[in-house]
Amino acid sequence: MPVFAYRGLAPNGRNVNGVIDADSARNARGKLRELGIFPTDLAEEAGASPAAVEERTREWLPRFRRRIAPPELALLTRQLSTLLGAGVQLTEALGTLAGQSDRPHVKRMLSQVRERVREGSSLADALAAHPDIFSDLYVGMVRVGEAAGALEPVLDRLADYSERQSEFVGKVRGALTYPVIMILAGAGIMGFLVVYVIPQVATIFEQQHAVLPMMTRVLIRLADILSKDWIVIVASLIGLIAGTMFALSTKSGRRFYDKWILRMPYVGPTITRIVCARFARTLATLLKAGVQLLPALTAVKRVVTNGLLADAVEQSRDSIREGHGMGQTLQQSGLFPPLLIEMIKVGERSGELEQMLERVADNYEREVDASLGQLTTLLGPIMTILMGIVILVMMLSILQPIFQLNQMMQ
Repeated sequence: MPVFAYRGLAPNGRNVNGVIDADSARNARGKLRELGIFPTDLAEEAGASPAAVEERTREWLPRFRRRIAPPELALLTRQLSTLLGAGVQLTEALGTLAGQSDRPHVKRMLSQVRERVREGSSLADALAAHPDIFSDLYVGMVRVGEAAGALEPVLDRLADYSERQSEFVGKVRGALTYPVIMILAGAGIMGFLVVYVIPQVATIFEQQHAVLPMMTRVLIRLADILSKDWIVIVASLIGLIAGTMFALSTKSGRRFYDKWILRMPYVGPTITRIVCARFARTLATLLKAGVQLLPALTAVKRVVTNGLLADAVEQSRDSIREGHGMGQTLQQSGLFPPLLIEMIKVGERSGELEQMLERVADNYEREVDASLGQLTTLLGPIMTILMGIVILVMMLSILQPIFQLNQMMQ
């Protein structure tokens, strides 16, 4: 639906401005008059596409166009909580956020949410109409906050949770950035030497009818394969990637991957800590917001990315429904670390499950930070040494025949 920016006069004579969504400019003026605003200027937002163009865009780029980065979503949530805490009405707060946003799709989304709320919908239902932006967890917590009359503190907790998750994911990505850059740089250097430099050396030796060293002949053969059969190689790589993605999309393939990744040395324990930290943090946030344990576990299952651990959470929910403790059920799966199990048991016995989950989440996040820091510290020298060895071998393969050619000419 198009979004219109307006300027007008409020009933008290003050100048007001904002955005409103409507099917046409005429309907937008009608909505403004119903609000008691006399529009003096009305224009469709420059970034708002017509409906037909928007629908075509959604067909081929449905998600990336409408996604909001987690830090931006956390900021919007924090700002909405602040406005509500200052006594601003919900519709006015949403209008204020829409008016200050300089991103067209965010402005449009907030305007649509405000219109739904103005028409009598709850905030949670209005947010649920945008599943690409607001997760089930987010919508569920807002729904709980509205039902309990505590929307402001719930939004604060959501902002805290979003900021923590964004920071945590950023640390993981940051730790993996350096190795990826090193691999790409090394591949580029080796590709240049194999595809361009070595064939030049081979041409010189062919003209002199000299015998090349074994190492050089191997690299020349490799360069010949890369230059002549690169289409087959690229097609094979694309096929391999497509086949892997298809296998991971199947239930059996995904289950095999989940088992394999958990059994990998060092990687498996790190993945387990990351999943446990998200599990504990999300469950603590939901419980603090007033969500009951069983619905909370249903929502938490969606943030557990490993299928085996997600199944254990599902079994835990079924066991709790039958009267068993969550800690005991998770322990029987044999997948969760002893620390998490013991903290959950202590929380269940003391009635302080939320506090215990937050403590264990803090602990695992610190452990993951330390592990990623160690990994980054080790990968730097290791990658540098490996790249140095490979480049040294290739340079010797190039320089050795040049030295031989120099001796022959002498």
